[in-house]
Amino acid sequence: MAQALRLAERGLYTTQPNPRVGCVIAHGEEVVGQGWHERAGQPHAEVFALREAGPRALGATAYVTLEPCAHHGRTPPCADALLAAGIGRVVIAAEDPFPQVAGRGIEKLRMAGVAVEAGLLRDAARELNLGFFSRIERGRPWVRVKLAMSLDGRTALANGESKWITGEAARADVQHWRARSSAILSGSGTVLADNPRLTVRLDETPFTPPWRVILDRQLRTPAGSHVLDGQVPTLVLHADTAGQPDHRFERVECMAIPSADSSLDLHAVLRLLAERGCSEVHVEAGPTLCGALLATGLADELLLYIAPLLLGDAARPLLHLPALTEMASRWSLHTVDQRQLGGDWRLQLRPA
Repeated sequence: MAQALRLAERGLYTTQPNPRVGCVIAHGEEVVGQGWHERAGQPHAEVFALREAGPRALGATAYVTLEPCAHHGRTPPCADALLAAGIGRVVIAAEDPFPQVAGRGIEKLRMAGVAVEAGLLRDAARELNLGFFSRIERGRPWVRVKLAMSLDGRTALANGESKWITGEAARADVQHWRARSSAILSGSGTVLADNPRLTVRLDETPFTPPWRVILDRQLRTPAGSHVLDGQVPTLVLHADTAGQPDHRFERVECMAIPSADSSLDLHAVLRLLAERGCSEVHVEAGPTLCGALLATGLADELLLYIAPLLLGDAARPLLHLPALTEMASRWSLHTVDQRQLGGDWRLQLRPA
């Protein structure tokens, strides 16, 4: 199963909106076939593994990181393919919560006399597809907020200059997190200040380009902004009171979202993205939007890059958060991973 998970990870950047899945077929210790889901619309992991195993699949055990599908989507049911090949036993890491599967794959296999076990390395399988499980089970994507700061917790000088706080290794690392995401989310304030491209720059790694999603309540994004160039699918979300988008937005899609208290409804934003198949949302924005996501409990994870430098107390803060009156109300985080990237550090943090 560990090998099946390593195979599944090869689809980290390419399977959107589908989950990353791997499959190993073995007789005892002898592996006779293996495969992974490479891209949405193409065969699933089980099909590739069965093709490699050929007739040796008869009576073998299939180790699959996610419950085999039992419905006709863009590809035929994998449960049927396993039965047709004569697989004798199926070991599943995690059950599939997708309504059209949700136990039906396991039931179909068992009804045909195949021994099925579930739960082996379940946590690891869910971690690999945390966005998929979030979208199906919670109705919203997994939200990952990327931040870069100095040792004194500052993100830019008082005049807004922020290039570059971190070094090349840290900035290259960010590209991989962007590539695995369904969408890159930012706000109009960041667009006005930095004119970012919000695209993935990986020369030799295949990936499915993530959507760009810009929260622009009053349609302030100026003409000539990189995010309006139409190079990748882009969605601009604005308040329903902002009027109709003009010629600036002719290369992108615009949509009105409910707003309250001078800000867009972030819950509505995430529901919309989930409905469009977004599983992981990568946020690169200013302290107001990032702080709002954390304060409302919508930030599932922080990617915090820390550079060994100081910017002083006049520089811009990391997050805008409500003032606290007691320590018991503080936002507690736990560390999932920490590593050095060049001269900088990256902390992967989740709310405790």
